[in-house]
Amino acid sequence: MNKHLSQLIEIANLDKEIDSFEPRIKEAKKELNLIEEEEKSLNHEIEELESASRDISLSIAKNENHLEDLSLKLEEIANKTKLIKTEKESKALSLEEELAKEQITFANEEIARLNTLIESKKDSINALKEKINALQIHQNEISQKVEVEVQQVKEEQKKVFAQKELLVSKMDQKIISFYEKIRKWAKNTSVVPITRQACGGCFIRINDKIYSDVIRSDDIITCPHCGRILYFQEENAQ
Repeated sequence: MNKHLSQLIEIANLDKEIDSFEPRIKEAKKELNLIEEEEKSLNHEIEELESASRDISLSIAKNENHLEDLSLKLEEIANKTKLIKTEKESKALSLEEELAKEQITFANEEIARLNTLIESKKDSINALKEKINALQIHQNEISQKVEVEVQQVKEEQKKVFAQKELLVSKMDQKIISFYEKIRKWAKNTSVVPITRQACGGCFIRINDKIYSDVIRSDDIITCPHCGRILYFQEENAQ
């Protein structure tokens, strides 16, 4: 295997390692992200409960206003009673008074029901806030742990970047440019071994001539089907 191809294989392996760091950082932050999502969900529940509580408060206010109107109506009926002249008028006012009293009873019962409901919402909100407080404590503990893990990964990342930069500085820049063009679309399958006389990237069979060239030639050879850089490994020969 020629020097340039060996260098390309080495740099391709370094690129694979570099690309593995971001998923490792994401994995380290996974638990923290789940906690943040849960906290966001709990805050959303609180917002919905608070919105429902505001609606209930408006309903209570409407019923209280209605009670005031009914009280005024009863006063008005009481004043009219003093001026009754006929039995018909008496019956009409009695019916009106009875209806007003029924409406007062219903409004009071509705206010009581709504007050119970709003207290239940408040209890739920307080319970959710307690959960959020507990989550935030746990979140702080996890954050410290994640920070250490992420820092360790970033230190490893720096070392691999330094290795790659050193290797790139020693390589033919035309070959690096050629490799980078392939890497733009092939990513971590830019340099692949031949496996069972097939390209390790597109898995299409390589003809005998190209297969022989990859084994014996000192040139950098690409797959005729996909354009990836090919190399030969003894363990893949069979």
